[in-house]
Amino acid sequence: MRLAFLIVSVFLFSSVTFSQVGDDELVELKELIPDIVLDLRYNSTNNFVHQKLYSTDVCLISRAVAQRLGLVQDSLRKLNLGLKIFDGYRPRTIQWLMWEIFPNPIYVADPANGSKHNRGSAVDLTIINLSTGQELNMGTDFDYFGPEAGHDYTGFTPEILNNRIFLKSMMQNVGGLTSYTAEWWHYEYVSANVYPLLDFQMK
Repeated sequence: MRLAFLIVSVFLFSSVTFSQVGDDELVELKELIPDIVLDLRYNSTNNFVHQKLYSTDVCLISRAVAQRLGLVQDSLRKLNLGLKIFDGYRPRTIQWLMWEIFPNPIYVADPANGSKHNRGSAVDLTIINLSTGQELNMGTDFDYFGPEAGHDYTGFTPEILNNRIFLKSMMQNVGGLTSYTAEWWHYEYVSANVYPLLDFQMK
């Protein structure tokens, strides 16, 4: 596998404007849900490419997905729980870089067709305890590429399996989002398949 440590400026975002409207409009998630926790892994080296791909701590997502995450957050808050976001909208340029490093379509969407993240219609997340900030144990870390990350894997303790079931139930039944079989952290808005593929950068 060829790890291309490309020039930093290729990875880091630059300002640009956008003019989407409606459900596919990209919004700042923290503005809509102030108490949601962000841990944008691609704004650090704590990710599968071990490189900082973003230079922003702002999470953008389509308005439709943000509204659904708000419903989930409202329900979790009553249990002293909340969402932690690992990734939202992702420029298509970054998708190409990820694909060059790890061209496995099970875990990295082929940028030729685009990722749901490139449409602002997918989100990677987990659940945390609001008092302690501690994540519920899901068995693997975000961006763990192996069978243990899948929803069908049953080799964990009942606590871990129940945590995954709880997350999936909240995201699907409350948020109306769809899970992805190979990654417990990934959820998407299926109706957003018609949203345009985007590659604008931000900082």
